[in-house]
Amino acid sequence: MELVEIGKSVLTTCMDVKAGESVLVITDDKKYPIGSALYEAAKELGTDALLVTMKPRAVSGQEPPAAIAAAMAKADVVLCPMSTSITHTNAKKEAVKAGVRIATMPGITEEMFRKGAMTADYGRVMELTNKVTELLTKAKTARIEKAGHILTLDLNGRPGIPSPGVYREKGQAGNLPSGEAYIAPIENGSQGAEAFYRMNSMVGVGLLSSPLTVTVKNGKLQSIEGADADKLSILLRNESNRTLCELGIGTNYAAQLIGVILEDEKAYHTVHIAFGTNNGFGGTNKADCHMDGIIKDPTLYLDEQLVMKDGEFMI
Repeated sequence: MELVEIGKSVLTTCMDVKAGESVLVITDDKKYPIGSALYEAAKELGTDALLVTMKPRAVSGQEPPAAIAAAMAKADVVLCPMSTSITHTNAKKEAVKAGVRIATMPGITEEMFRKGAMTADYGRVMELTNKVTELLTKAKTARIEKAGHILTLDLNGRPGIPSPGVYREKGQAGNLPSGEAYIAPIENGSQGAEAFYRMNSMVGVGLLSSPLTVTVKNGKLQSIEGADADKLSILLRNESNRTLCELGIGTNYAAQLIGVILEDEKAYHTVHIAFGTNNGFGGTNKADCHMDGIIKDPTLYLDEQLVMKDGEFMI
């Protein structure tokens, strides 16, 4: 019952769900208890609720079955508590075009549902998210510095995207819990080497026990080095998967680094980069995956403006 009550709060506060609306909950076998709780919450709010369960996708960014994609485009509200992410899929993109309000929850756990990023004051999160989004939209370049490594990204002409955790209007979509501003860099414009250090996180691995270093040239991943590199072999499978596709900045003060990317990428004191698909948020690349890696306590410049120094916001 506790999860159902939390679900009702999420549906009303973040999604502005109203009686009579159609609410589709999409889950998989690994996240069924949370999916079921959201379904029960939607029913108690008087909606026309539907619960669909599928086999877990192999990696984040894989498309859901065609029948589920079709159902997404017909609902008023879609919630996706899943073990992998369909945030950056054509199915989600087409549903947004149709005016659907969507919250994706890849890797959500019952513990995350009860505390951490989900408990934030989303008015406060929205204020910072919008400020950072505006800076991303105006910037032509980004530079991330960490422990002697420098990664530069070409942002020229690309829009910043807010994910504040509040999706109350038609066609609004993002993660829950949320709190990030992100952008699709120019696909051939990223250069440098960046290290992911202890207590940082990577999709497919979780919290890292030892450094994981990636090398990028002309926007493409060249190599992955570290103890967990073999778990990320999909990134080197083809050029689309190797494309550096995202820069994100965490804006949720209540988020913690816990080894689940859904929350990790929202945390203060972090930025993240991702490889794979970005054609759903201003880019041109469609890949077999979308995989994020967290950089803790970096220094970040947008053009020549110092936005973050050693993980602390300077704006």
